[in-house]
Order: sequence, then C-alpha cells, then structure tokens
Amino acid sequence: MNPSFTTRPEIRGTFGVVSSTHWLASQVAMSVLERGGNAYDAAVAGGFVLQVVEPHLNGPGGEVPILLWSEREQRMRALCGQGPAPALATPAYFRGMGLDLVPGIGLLPATVPGAFGAWLTLLRDYGTWELADVLQPAIGYARDGFPLVPRISQAILAVQALFRDEWKSSGNVWLPGGRVPAPDALFRTPAIAATYTRILDEAHATSTDRCGRIDAALDVWYRGFVADAIDSFYTNEAALDTTGQRNPGLLRKSDLANWRATYDEPLTTQYGRYTVAKCGVWSQGPVHLQQLALLRHLDVDKLDPLSPQFVHRVAEAAKLAFADRTAWYGDPDHVQVPLAALLSDDYARARAAGIGERASAALQPGSPGGLAPRLPDLDAAIRTLAASDTRYGVGEPTFAALPPVSEWATRELFVGDTCQIDVIDRDGNMVAATPSGGWLSSSPVVPELGFSLTTRLQMTWLDDGVPGQLQPGKRPCTTLSPGLALRDGLPYMAFGTPGGDQQDQWTVAFFLRHALGMNLQAAIDAPSWHIDHFPGSFWPRSQTLNRLTVESRMPAATLDALRAAGHDVKVGPDWSEGRISACTREPAAGGQMLLRAAANPRGMQGYAVGR
Repeated sequence: MNPSFTTRPEIRGTFGVVSSTHWLASQVAMSVLERGGNAYDAAVAGGFVLQVVEPHLNGPGGEVPILLWSEREQRMRALCGQGPAPALATPAYFRGMGLDLVPGIGLLPATVPGAFGAWLTLLRDYGTWELADVLQPAIGYARDGFPLVPRISQAILAVQALFRDEWKSSGNVWLPGGRVPAPDALFRTPAIAATYTRILDEAHATSTDRCGRIDAALDVWYRGFVADAIDSFYTNEAALDTTGQRNPGLLRKSDLANWRATYDEPLTTQYGRYTVAKCGVWSQGPVHLQQLALLRHLDVDKLDPLSPQFVHRVAEAAKLAFADRTAWYGDPDHVQVPLAALLSDDYARARAAGIGERASAALQPGSPGGLAPRLPDLDAAIRTLAASDTRYGVGEPTFAALPPVSEWATRELFVGDTCQIDVIDRDGNMVAATPSGGWLSSSPVVPELGFSLTTRLQMTWLDDGVPGQLQPGKRPCTTLSPGLALRDGLPYMAFGTPGGDQQDQWTVAFFLRHALGMNLQAAIDAPSWHIDHFPGSFWPRSQTLNRLTVESRMPAATLDALRAAGHDVKVGPDWSEGRISACTREPAAGGQMLLRAAANPRGMQGYAVGR
C-alpha cells in the first residue's frame, strides 16, 4: 500500500473540529461551534442526532460513557452514563427460568437507560446552550425525516419477521406500510420527536432558568411520563426472546428514579510521551491501558506497524489483557478490583515476559497482587446456544461489512452496534463519547415513546463469586470505551470507536500507529485486525481461542508469517476492521492551537469536519 495515500484528508484548523460516525452528527456539532457553543454543547447536540440517524447503532434508550477535558478546570473527568441492573434482576431469577445466561434481546436484559442522564448532566455542568436548542436538530430529523443509510435498511430487513410476528410495536415504527424502507429514502420517527418535545414542554413549564430546565427534564425522564411508560410496558407486556418464550421485563420506574449519572476520575497509563486516559473498571477501558503497559516492554515502537512482529505482539498483549478483563473486571461500587496491581508496571513487565514468538492458544488471566483469578463457566455459551431460539438473532453487535443483498438469508440477523463522537473547540475543551444501546433490533419499541431500550444486562454473568456477576443496582461492565490522551503533559487527543469487544483492540493499534508517526487519517486507514480469544461480552458469550481476523489489505508476507507463528488467521474484507474517530489539539505559533480531525472510511458514513 502507498504509505502517503489516505482515503480523505486529515482535517486541520484553529476554530474547532468534530469527528463522528455519521456526517449529519458531525455537521450538527460543527454548526453549534459556529454559533458560539462550546465543545460540550456541540457533543450533546451531535449525540442526540446520532440517536435519530443511526438507530441501528444507538437510540434514546441507550447509554453513553463520556470523557472530557475542561480547559477552565485544567482536568479530565469521566462521566458514567451506564445504568445499573434493575432491582428485580438477580441470578436466582434467571436460574429459575433454567438459564445459564441473561438473554441478548427482548425485555429481560434491560438496564436503566443512562444516555439521556449523561448528556444532560454534561450540558448542565459544562455547556452553555439551552436544552431546547441542542435538541432541536434531533427533533427536526425525527419529525421531518433523515436519509436512511443502507445499513439501516439491511438491519430492518433482517428482523422484519420478528417485527411482523412478535414485536409489533417495532413493526409499527420500522415497517411503514408493512414494508422494509428503501435505502436512501427519507425516514421519519415522529414518536421520538413527540417524546422530546413533550419533555421540553414539561421542563419549561416548571423552571425559569437554564440549569433548572435541564434538571426538570431529567426529572421528567427518570421520574415522569417516560419512566411511567417504561414501567407499564416492561411490567405488562411480554416479548419473545432467545429463550423461545415471551417474557415480561424487570425494569421499573423505581429503578430509573433512583439513578443519576456520576463523575469519576479517569484511569491513566503512560506510553512514551503520552498519558492515555480511559473510563473506570465499570467499562472495558482499562483493557486498553493494560495493553499499552504490556507493549511498553515489547519494543513495538521499533517495528513497522504492518510487520508480522508488530501484529503478533499487539495481538498477544490483547489476549492477556482481555483474559484479565474476564477474571477481574466489575462495577467498583460492588466488587473489589485489584486495579493498582493490574495497571502496575511490575505486573505488566511480568506478563509481557510470557509473550514469545508463538501464538498462545490458552486463556491466561494473571494473578495481580498474588490473587488467584476466578473465571465464569465458559461452557455456558455452548449449553445456551444448544437450548436457545436464535431465529431472530443473538444480541451481538456487528462490526464486519454486511454481505451483498443477493446473499442475505432470511435467518440472518444483524443487530446493533455503537457510535462515536469527538469534539474540540477553539478554547481547547475536549469531549470523547461512545453512545450505544437501544438499537432498533435490541428490544421492542415502547409504543408511547417511539424507541427501544438497552439490553446491556447481557454483559453480566450468573456465576457466584465472579466480579462480573449480575446483581441488582450493579452496572454491567460495558464495552463502551472513549479515550483521551495527553502529550508531554498537555491535553492532546479525543478518540474512540464502535465495535463491542473490538473497541479496545482497534484503538490500541490506531494509537500505536499514530505514536509511531502516522497522521490521524493514515493511522485510521491502515489495515487492522482483532482477536476473539476470550468470552465475548454479548450473548451467548462465545469465544474462539487463537483466532486472529485480519483485513485482506495486510501484506501477504505478514499473513503468512502470522500463520507460521501459530495464529489461526481469518482474512476479512478489505475495509472491515475499525470505526475510529479522532481529534487532536496542539500549541501553534502566536498562541493559537492547531486542531486536527480524522474519521473512519469503513462503512462510508463517518466524517470529520473543522476549520
């Protein structure tokens, strides 16, 4: 490949930059900057637009973790928009149904939908705009129409039988006139527009100042008519899921009423001149940090990023870090996670010493601080698949390219994934956010609201004594993982990607390529890969030990050498691995900042803008 060629330019400017997984969200966020809003206003407006224009990837009933840099406060913060398990959700409840795992679709796997709370908390505490103004673009697209990207039509086509026969409230939204909507057609979701408009009307009726109206809107969502509609639907309706039965939900109004989005300090590690920050161990973000800590001791900075040695060492580091995720990660409010040991350099050095020239075929969690790891029952996936109804899908996000229309089979289901938005404004404020959940095929639409709810509870285990065990009020360990980085101690980069378990694989390779000298766009465009060497986060929690899936653009010599090293190499399509968005800032002459942005070409809808 030509190392100087990129699929699009790296955007450069001084006023502001945005990168996201959809051009409409990027343009809306940039328009907010143009009209005097700051990075937080822009990210919130763009985030709400993503809910409307990428409904196969996220929705109003989903979740979002957010990392921010405040130029005024000179600090990073993490904002948790991952809601917890309902009070009624216990291992005993699901075991009593004869289940080994929480189902991946339907009403049972719902958690408290945290996206609305997190976006409004960010707007209230750091933004400057009125809620009505940041919601206006999303309401407009939902009310007046937005262009359907082909992938949305594909996702609806895949679940049309489910929507017609079972989830009829979803069919009413996504099968207008009983038909799958055509790609590129304008599509409307007026019920979402009506829901957000009613929230604004009720909030304005109860408060006369900006922050008061935002708090009032939060109250309407979590303790008002939105919570009432969710409670009624999840209590009184029953939806077909992978058990083959129609089951009611466990989420109740009291679960929503007791939840608030919360801030905490990001976790960090050092890699050369960079300080990389991730959300806490309620996310998989520390997996990124553990990999970088291992790779500090594997000399990857001296290797060509397309060489077999580079891919091998990064893949083997990922195997060890993700094994630790399985054994050790969980909601830190409920379990003791040995984070200091997991992120220590001594632990990383010892783990790196075990990486040789041959690919590992074993799942190998470590023993931080001398503690003995405990894994869940990994055979649950086999038993669950054998006993489940998978006609309508399994709950796992998609990340590879879909087959041509001529190859679609009626049994195939392509379910939800995730979005990303990154913003830097001219003052240097930075936001990285990874919205997800509540995608159109996750659960039936709540009729009064016009949207589906998250199914993130599928990321818990039922096994006693493991950190990720299901527990009422406990957050599942989400895959969602935005990133920030400092360079030479100064705020530098906001980045992230969709992709479930691939998020903290694709971004590690991207970060290393950029640290080695590639510009943002080149580092995104470069051939990438992922491993499946761990139990997946999504139902049915399957794993494929030693599998390494690589884009076919990788040099043939690299693929041959990886096979010779013992990797089970699967070659994927040319542009199938990665969905990364990124923005950076750095000092420039005259006291200004030089801003840069780049976006993923895969899927042909991500876009970076700026000036």
